[in-house]
Amino acid sequence: MKGKFILLIIAGLFFILSISSGGESAEDTQKDEKDDVPEIFFPKSLSTENFPCSRCHNYRAVNKNKRKLKEYHTNIDLKHADGERWCYDCHEGDKLRLSSGELIDYDKPYNLCKQCHGTIFRDWKAGIHGKRTGNWDGEKLYRLCVSCHDPHQPRFKPLEPKDAPVKPSDIKLINRG
Repeated sequence: MKGKFILLIIAGLFFILSISSGGESAEDTQKDEKDDVPEIFFPKSLSTENFPCSRCHNYRAVNKNKRKLKEYHTNIDLKHADGERWCYDCHEGDKLRLSSGELIDYDKPYNLCKQCHGTIFRDWKAGIHGKRTGNWDGEKLYRLCVSCHDPHQPRFKPLEPKDAPVKPSDIKLINRG
């Protein structure tokens, strides 16, 4: 659970920093013209615990070998793609890394996710998968993949089923006569 919050925090911080840097307006940052994706929702809870990455990684040697992390980021338990992934498959410095090697900002993680989850990305854009609010023919607000899924452990934990609904015939009415 803690890993999910850390990733949400990192994504939010990148978004805030990109807006405050003055290079782009908030509208430019939130709309990705290439993918024609409307305005994006970003989580409000932020922390600087692991951000920016370069705060530590500029001063430490990079070890790209897969291994159990014992000193830093020990709260991240990577369970994505059945152990086929490693940190540097998706992260590089203060950017996300696509399989092509292209680096992207943390405010557009759907570009990383869609590389393997194309049908889910298509459904997300159409408003079928995920949470979307707004008008069908106007402005829309999308939740990012990381708003609901921990990218390090994206599967949801099983839910306990609720009690079955009561049949109308089983409802006893109180006679107030």
